[in-house]
Amino acid sequence: MAELAANQGTHRAAAASLLRRAGVVITDAELAAIEIADMGLGSFETEGLGVIVYINSPRYCAKELVLLPGQTCPEHRHPPVGEDPGKQETFRVRHGTVYLHVEGAPTAEPVARPPRGKAAWYTAPHEIVLRPGEQHTIPPDTLHWFQAGPEGAVVSEFSSTSRDELDVFTDPAVRRV
Repeated sequence: MAELAANQGTHRAAAASLLRRAGVVITDAELAAIEIADMGLGSFETEGLGVIVYINSPRYCAKELVLLPGQTCPEHRHPPVGEDPGKQETFRVRHGTVYLHVEGAPTAEPVARPPRGKAAWYTAPHEIVLRPGEQHTIPPDTLHWFQAGPEGAVVSEFSSTSRDELDVFTDPAVRRV
């Protein structure tokens, strides 16, 4: 945890650089507020992401997700909450390539690879390759994970209300707060 805190400035600078390459303009306040989410695993460069939340209201949410080269967001789903069926989200790639894995027919030769020693926690087998300007909508309560290509990636996320703290991760070691 101390290592993550010590490197947050470096990680924010890397995220800001990727955002600039994507043509996404952010304010100084947004830069300072970029969440460096290591998922409680202590290996941010491998598993994690940078997050800017523009708005998260009871009706909708808009975010930027920033992934370093080869970085993976661990497999998870957005479960139902009360009468709400769970978060539905659309990913639109702004920069780089994203290998999105969802439930469905297995991809014969996927490009994305789970982090070393973590294959058991990455089970969604269907790979969708998203490049700048391409998007995909993930239904509520659907297992998914994603990985940036070698140039890193910036993804705009548009969704129903986000309750990150209630996400269910396949890897029981993940802590999303």
